[in-house]
Amino acid sequence: MVSKGQEGLELEVMRMLLAGENPVLEKLRTQFEHVQSITREMTGVGFYANFKLHENVEAITSAHSLRFGDVQANIEGLEHGAGFVLHVLEGYLSCLEGYSYDEPWPSEFNNFSITYIGGNVRDLSDLGVK
Repeated sequence: MVSKGQEGLELEVMRMLLAGENPVLEKLRTQFEHVQSITREMTGVGFYANFKLHENVEAITSAHSLRFGDVQANIEGLEHGAGFVLHVLEGYLSCLEGYSYDEPWPSEFNNFSITYIGGNVRDLSDLGVK
């Protein structure tokens, strides 16, 4: 278990979602390095972390929209854990969505652990990121 709270959870999830040898993921990692601010919308069963990027950030080459999420978490206060989806809109990081499975998102937590849905090894072919 890692002890970091909401912001630490988001950063660790993003690190795992953007990991891997793939041109799209490499460009998204560069975009994430240029996030100017993050606004959070708590939904009661999860959150949206909306990214504001520096204006000079380059879009991914294909400039398309996509969503993917192969990361899950065990979080203190959630019996069934959590899932995540990264939203890319018109070639730019848009937001990270986190959600619980039919239970309230904890208002505060200290401990969590994160894995890929398939275990410790990630299968990039299942992501649809090309």
